[in-house]
Amino acid sequence: MYREKQMRITTVITVFATVFGASALGYCQGTPQDTASNQVTREAKSEALKQFIKDFKKDYVFPELAEKVSAMLQKHLDQNDYDSIQTGPEFAKTVANQIHELCPDAHLRFRYTSKILPIRKADNVPTAEEIKARQHVVNTLNGGYERVERLNGNIGYLEVRGFPDANLAKGLSEASMNFLANTDALILDLRRNGGGDPEAVRILLSYFFDKRTHLNDLYFREGNQTTEFWTSPKVKGAKYLNKDIYVLTSERTGSGAEECAYDLQCLHRATIIGSRTWGGANPGGDYRLSDHFAAFIPDGRAINPYTKTNWEGIGVIPDVKVAPADALREAQKLALQKLITTASATDKERYEQAISELSKNSN
Repeated sequence: MYREKQMRITTVITVFATVFGASALGYCQGTPQDTASNQVTREAKSEALKQFIKDFKKDYVFPELAEKVSAMLQKHLDQNDYDSIQTGPEFAKTVANQIHELCPDAHLRFRYTSKILPIRKADNVPTAEEIKARQHVVNTLNGGYERVERLNGNIGYLEVRGFPDANLAKGLSEASMNFLANTDALILDLRRNGGGDPEAVRILLSYFFDKRTHLNDLYFREGNQTTEFWTSPKVKGAKYLNKDIYVLTSERTGSGAEECAYDLQCLHRATIIGSRTWGGANPGGDYRLSDHFAAFIPDGRAINPYTKTNWEGIGVIPDVKVAPADALREAQKLALQKLITTASATDKERYEQAISELSKNSN
C-alpha cells in the first residue's frame, strides 16, 4: 500500500509494519503469541471470513481473481475445514496462506490482533485517538527523512526510511536538497524504506527533474479511475539537476519506495544499486473484519506510463547487483569513478584521494 484514503488510516501502518515488524501493531500470524488468550470460536472465524469475502469481492482490484479466491475460502468454510483451528493467530496464518496460493499479492493481508479493533462510524472516518497515534508515529519517524550528509569526495547522501506524510515531506525535502545542493553526485538510500504516500514520493522526485515529468499512474477499481502523478516544475529550494543519482535498494525496499526507485530507473535518471526489492505495487486500505481480525485489501494498481506495467511480484531489479550491506560503498566508488572522467586536475586529485580512503576503510 502507498495510498492513504480519507476514510482509512493506511500509510503509516504499512510503513511502520514494514520497517519495525507487524508485531509492533499488535498483529500476529503465528507461534509467539499462540496463548490461551488468543482462543477463537467457530462463530468468530466464520464472521471474520464472511466479512473478508464480502469486502474482497467488492473492492479487490482484480474482480475475477477476487471471485476465485472467495469461492475457495467459502468452500473451506462450508466444509468446516477450520473447525480444528483453536487460536486466532493460527487461523489468520492458515487463511493468509490459502489466499496467497491463488493470489500472491504482496500487500494483501489477513491478520489477527489480540486487541479489540475500534468500531468506526458509518463513514469509517478514523477516530481522534487513531489520528493522534498516526501523527505521533509520523513525527517520531521525522516524516521518514532519517539522515542527510556530505560524504568524502563531496558526494551527497540522503536516507529516507518512509514516505508517510506529504505535508511533512515538503519541508523535509526542501531542507535536505538545500543542504545537498553543492554536492557533485547524490546517493539516495531506500534500503530500509517500506513505502508510504505517493504524493510524498512525487514531492521528492520533483527536485530531480527540470521540466514537468510524468512519474506514475494509479488505477483504482472504485469508479474505474486513474490518478496521474507528475513532478512539479517549480519547488521551494534548490533542484538537483544534471548530476548523477544512485539509489540503494534491498528486499526491505517496499511499495512507495519501490515506486521511487522504479520511476527514476524508467526515466533513466538514476542508477539502482543493491538487491531486488520487495515487489508490492497494488495500493489499498485496511478493513475491520471483526473485533480481532483485519485485512489489507488492494483496490488499485500502479501503471508506469512508459513500461505500462509495474513491479508487483517482481520487484525493482537493480542495475548493479550487490549485497545491500555493500551498496553504499559500491555507490560511492561508482560515483567517484564517474566524476573523475570529466574532472579538472584539482577535482580529479580530490576524487582519487576519496577512492583511496574508501579502499583503505574497506580493508
